[in-house]
Amino acid sequence: MKKILITGGAGFIGSHVVREFVNKYPDYTIINLDALTYAGNLENLRDIEDKPNYIFIKADITDAKQIRSIFQEYQPDGVIHLAAESHVDRSITDPTAFVMTNVIGTVNLLNAAKEIWSDATGSAQGFAGKRFHHVSTDEVYGTLGETGLFTETTSYDPHSPYSASKASSDHFVRAYYDTYGLPVVITNCSNNYGPNHFPEKLIPLCIHNILNNKPLPIYGNGKYTRDWLYVIDHARAIDLVFHKGKDGEAYNVGGFNEWQNIDLVKELCKQMDEKLDRPAGTAAKLITFVKDRPGHDLRYAIDATKINQELGYEPSVTFEEGLSITIDWYLTNQEWLDNVTSGDYQQYYEKQYQG
Repeated sequence: MKKILITGGAGFIGSHVVREFVNKYPDYTIINLDALTYAGNLENLRDIEDKPNYIFIKADITDAKQIRSIFQEYQPDGVIHLAAESHVDRSITDPTAFVMTNVIGTVNLLNAAKEIWSDATGSAQGFAGKRFHHVSTDEVYGTLGETGLFTETTSYDPHSPYSASKASSDHFVRAYYDTYGLPVVITNCSNNYGPNHFPEKLIPLCIHNILNNKPLPIYGNGKYTRDWLYVIDHARAIDLVFHKGKDGEAYNVGGFNEWQNIDLVKELCKQMDEKLDRPAGTAAKLITFVKDRPGHDLRYAIDATKINQELGYEPSVTFEEGLSITIDWYLTNQEWLDNVTSGDYQQYYEKQYQG
């Protein structure tokens, strides 16, 4: 029986990956390791928490001793590493937290995997059948002009403390492959959206604010462009790369669509008005342009040809379809939304958008 350690499995993307693996691979033991910080919520996994092939461990990847102990006890055959600080705005106010989790935390996991997977002589022969899958972001590539796409060979050019920390972690993962032969794969994804998304990010933030008739804060002129990836499609892509990807390779994962922020919010407003049976244009009146973010990248766009051609990946829904599914989930899970937007989040929101 394979044992797969998934870090950050109580978070947004991680919870969907955990669910995908627990349900699809009943012969695997899925070990969910999460520190349960503000964006981690075991409510995301209530539907699978009693499955016999699922284990949860509360742990912090920045604690090297604790991570080594977990590897020794559970002896995982594979790691899917999603645990990360991921919000650009938070990285601007507290970059050190991003270094600790995204860089030091990743190195702690790499060291534990290298040590536990090496054979008794310390050679790499024990790496056979093992895999370390590092999940990263397209933000490591920097920004694009009005044309062009990020490929796996695009040079790294991070602009925010968040993207710099993720770029550093990517480089460490590659270094452990090149230096020690650790069997690794990397995926770099575009912006995710879908159910269970913590409402500091654009789409759930706007859904929550429309429900509460609050302003919809849009940075700058709203012309920033992103490729959007439905989170369940991302989980499927991670499954593909983990099982079929080639050691030492990176794979870009995208949704094959681009939206300017302002157009996305207008589409969301239109769908919300329809679903809430409000007059057309009601939600759009809440759109409010706010002071731009420092170092804001103009455009991200993923070329996902490699994962499509080599592994057969393609998105299962259009953005409009995925957005509709996402809105429906939030409308039927408003208690979840209310719970995660209390306390610390409210203080953060007021500091970030009301200043």
